[in-house]
Amino acid sequence: MEQVVREALSSIRFGTVTLVVQDGRVIQVDKSEKIRLNKVGYVDGSGI
Repeated sequence: MEQVVREALSSIRFGTVTLVVQDGRVIQVDKSEKIRLNKVGYVDGSGI
């Protein structure tokens, strides 16, 4: 389990890693990654 958490943490730059615990044991690891853009609203340089 420790290796799974380490891989999740090392594979993202911005985002969250959530551990789901049930009966005192980690049963699930969720990873949500965010992609930061240089300017808000610009994906390909043309704007919205």
